[in-house]
Amino acid sequence: MSDRPGRGHSGTPRRIPEATVARLPLYYRALVDIAEHRISTVSSERLAELAGVNAAKVRKDLSYLGSYGTRGVGYDVEFLLHQISRELGLTRDWPVAIVGVGNLGQALANYKGFGARGFRIAALVDADDDKVGREVDGLAIEPIRALPEIVAERQISIGMIATPAHVAQEVADLLVAAGVRSILNFAPAVVAVPDGVSMRKVDLAIELQILSFYQLRKGGPARRRDRAATGAMDVEEGLEQGLDGLHQGMAG
Repeated sequence: MSDRPGRGHSGTPRRIPEATVARLPLYYRALVDIAEHRISTVSSERLAELAGVNAAKVRKDLSYLGSYGTRGVGYDVEFLLHQISRELGLTRDWPVAIVGVGNLGQALANYKGFGARGFRIAALVDADDDKVGREVDGLAIEPIRALPEIVAERQISIGMIATPAHVAQEVADLLVAAGVRSILNFAPAVVAVPDGVSMRKVDLAIELQILSFYQLRKGGPARRRDRAATGAMDVEEGLEQGLDGLHQGMAG
């Protein structure tokens, strides 16, 4: 993905580096938490602490959005949320199709956090005829052979692959052929897509292995429950960052 344009105070386009784009969801998540505590302003130091970066990087990143804060006061939380929401495309509605409605696919279909972020689950698709017609969270599972019509009629923006690894590439090919240009892959497989298609991968096994690495270094039974809870949040954050990355790919 190349650098993409944003807009400053004057409305003139500016280029946002890809590294900055990757950090915007971290700032957004931190700002949502701050806003929920009814805090109206935040310093770059506090935002950096919550996002896990340094304050200079925060100030540089936000300058690409045309936001410079006020010395001694900081940044207006609501305004900054609006700027980042606009840049990430969170003010739009993105219809999503989940392909593969096994345990993971059903968990994704039942996840309530998507709607609040602008992602609407519009279709559940599976190759197993025994699953077709069953409902998950009020949405009926449809046959994969109907995917082209589903994508066209419901203007599907994002395809989520939640299938076994050995069919992930085939499913990606079907999504691309149907016109989907943004894909989030949960299957434990490397999937290739053509130029012009945004692909993000969420590998839960790798996330757990990374948590295992840190667990070995923290150690102690008293820390294990806390780490497990943190692990659940890390996986959710990874999912949201993946989706926000797809936002950037579609808006760029």
